[in-house]
Amino acid sequence: MVTITEAITKKDLKRFIKFANELYEGNPYYVPDMLDSQVNDFVRDKNPAYEYCDTKCFLAWRQEKIVGRIAAIHNRTANEKYQRNQMRFWHMDFIDDVEVVDALFGAVEAWAKELGCESVHGPLGFSDMDREGMLIEGFDQLSMFITYYNHPYYKEHMERMGYRKETDWLEFKIEVGKDDKQGRERLDRLATAVERRSKLQIVPLKNKKEIRPHVEDVFELYNEVYNLFGMIPLTPSQVERYVNEFLPLIDERTTTILKDQDGKVVAFGVVAPTISHAMQKCKGNMLPFGWYHMLKALKGKNDTLDMFLIAVHPDWQGKGVTTIMINRIVKFAMENGIRFAETGPELESNTNVHAQWRFFNYKQHKRRRCYIKEI
Repeated sequence: MVTITEAITKKDLKRFIKFANELYEGNPYYVPDMLDSQVNDFVRDKNPAYEYCDTKCFLAWRQEKIVGRIAAIHNRTANEKYQRNQMRFWHMDFIDDVEVVDALFGAVEAWAKELGCESVHGPLGFSDMDREGMLIEGFDQLSMFITYYNHPYYKEHMERMGYRKETDWLEFKIEVGKDDKQGRERLDRLATAVERRSKLQIVPLKNKKEIRPHVEDVFELYNEVYNLFGMIPLTPSQVERYVNEFLPLIDERTTTILKDQDGKVVAFGVVAPTISHAMQKCKGNMLPFGWYHMLKALKGKNDTLDMFLIAVHPDWQGKGVTTIMINRIVKFAMENGIRFAETGPELESNTNVHAQWRFFNYKQHKRRRCYIKEI
């Protein structure tokens, strides 16, 4: 028999978050997120998204053992923007058991009906900065710490329950450190020509402190450009939270901010050496030794870059601006023994973004899906 309880207390929320680590114990492809940050996602005075969201976190128990979890998010701002009353599901993990899965999604759907929702969809978080999309291809690939990993049987349960595809995201692994002198020279010439013609300026960043003064402008551009599936603008308080959490993980050597002649930020690319292996070692705990593993990954020997965000102002799209940022990444890769770069999830319909990798050998190695079910 399966029992569903709501995780409300700090103790229960920690159990809710830690369940994924227990479920994927020993899995070489699973990468945990920062545990404290995940717990704070569901603490009202820690997460500014509660200004427009309500949540419930459900735990599935069999006897005295947790066998599954799922979070439900009622995002009023997203519902107003897209003019549909929907419930999001998030942080879903479960053993391969029909009774467990049905009980978890049954709890989400029941709350959705109470609130008059017309459908349930996900995995989607509070904002586009959160993990989203269920992995349906690439189960033998190491995850990024900003993305979900899940077992292949999740997809089977979703389809069995009547959930269907709403949209897919693709992820790419790009060979940036290949010793291709001719290709590098071609890219460098193109990037130099674009930089000269556009008169865009690369903002010099010597350390992380020099990134912070540009954060407000960067996120203003983010809110303007990332008007994609399910996206809602970040509030100033959300921006501050994300900056405080993730700025220590950003590498000024691989992050690019471009300004026009008037000093306006028109493009940025946030890229950093991967911390996936470091997160596996510390299991998402930053203390007492998690930060040591992180700093070692960021500043020590590493063979992969994680590409978190790239954005170009609409007025500058289609003018080769991304080649300036990509050229910097390639130069850094060659100088530091980096072999690969991995993209975050890119909507399958966003072919303009996919075309950026035409200069390289690359493969689409992961696919993730947002599911939807009318209720």
